[in-house]
Amino acid sequence: MVPVILLIPVVLIKMKNIPQHIAIIMDGNRRWARERGLPTLAGHKKVTDEILEPLIEHAADRGVKFITFWAWSTENWQRSSLEVRGIMAIFRQSLKTFGEKMHRKNIRIRIIGELSRFAGDIGREVNRLIDLTKDNKRITVVFALNYGGRDEILRAVKKVILERNEVTTPESKKSGFWASQNDETTEEEFEKHMDTVGMPDPDIIIRPGGEKRLSGFMLWQSEYSELYFADWYMPEFTPEKLDEILADFQNRQRRFGR
Repeated sequence: MVPVILLIPVVLIKMKNIPQHIAIIMDGNRRWARERGLPTLAGHKKVTDEILEPLIEHAADRGVKFITFWAWSTENWQRSSLEVRGIMAIFRQSLKTFGEKMHRKNIRIRIIGELSRFAGDIGREVNRLIDLTKDNKRITVVFALNYGGRDEILRAVKKVILERNEVTTPESKKSGFWASQNDETTEEEFEKHMDTVGMPDPDIIIRPGGEKRLSGFMLWQSEYSELYFADWYMPEFTPEKLDEILADFQNRQRRFGR
């Protein structure tokens, strides 16, 4: 018999043109589970237990500096109470173990979004891991929790208004003078009030699951982000698929409006 040789295509990545920041809209967990006759939460758990760590490791090895995962949106609270409780249980089970692993690997954890809606124990553990890993340098892993693009911009606007109120006299506020004369907010100043302050805008935003929209993700930061929409689901996101996306990214011409 003639032996069968399986040829595995090799994706060539140029190490000189690696995105600094990759952002991922984690979509398709529930559909992945349903198509396999599994409970809804099985897709979420597979991503948490099997997908995130290899992706983070591979991105770090490739030279990516930031990788953001949109894990929970401001709209996700509208899901069934059973699913919400189940996902919160997954958060509780995985936070400590995952966070300690990241710390041992010199990986920093950061959060964007508004944590106050989460139960106190989840918020405390998240803040503990942020503090624990704050000096790590290999890669920064950002989780978007209770995050929405409009919500982030609205919160930033409120911070700007509060800051203006603190530096303006009551007399000037009453006359309306403060609004016209002190309104010198630039894009750079406004960005200091965003959740992503100190982070580069995402070079590429990836959405598995077949949907071709951003659903409000990083509305401010995505101005010149490249977009990649995949038909496969988040529980199928492997390091090999990440390499395919990186190769696609490196073949694009980014003009930034020029």
